[in-house]
Amino acid sequence: MPYIPTVDEARKILEKYNQDAFHLRHGEIVSGVMGYFAKEYDPERVDFWRAVGMLHDLDFERWPEEHCVKSQELMKELDLDPELIRATASHGWGIRVDIEPKLMMEKVLYAVDELTGLIGAVALVRPSRSIMDMEPKSVKKKFKDVKFAAGCSRDVIRKGAEMLGWTMDELISKTLLAMKSLKETIPDL
Repeated sequence: MPYIPTVDEARKILEKYNQDAFHLRHGEIVSGVMGYFAKEYDPERVDFWRAVGMLHDLDFERWPEEHCVKSQELMKELDLDPELIRATASHGWGIRVDIEPKLMMEKVLYAVDELTGLIGAVALVRPSRSIMDMEPKSVKKKFKDVKFAAGCSRDVIRKGAEMLGWTMDELISKTLLAMKSLKETIPDL
């Protein structure tokens, strides 16, 4: 019978396929951001959203060319819940897979995955090297500079905001607040 891993179990699964500190940290950040949004949009399933966030890049470190495809295989072998598998794969929509984000959880993941990376990159060029004193305008300024953190797809972030029915300002502000809420669990933000 398919199962939904706890956040700790999801972390162990992620660690089985990823050793790079960057990928593990990204999983923690996206998990936390997903949990933040779940409290508002799906409060009965905060841990489910967090597990989705933790596992969304399960295959990226070892199989970057099969990203969002290989992860489905791995998760099916682990007999994980089909909704979790679909949600994690949907963040690769239009790039690696044809699984369009439909549920709120999927749309949030699609929108925040790249944006959390951009926000993290903005933090690295700040004197404080932290998001804690960062304002949305700093993110917006760097968002416009396509050479800055060029690997963070602005198109995906824009599409994510559109899917959610949010302005870019709303998406950036909400995601920054979500990341700031993680200070207790990820102290070096």
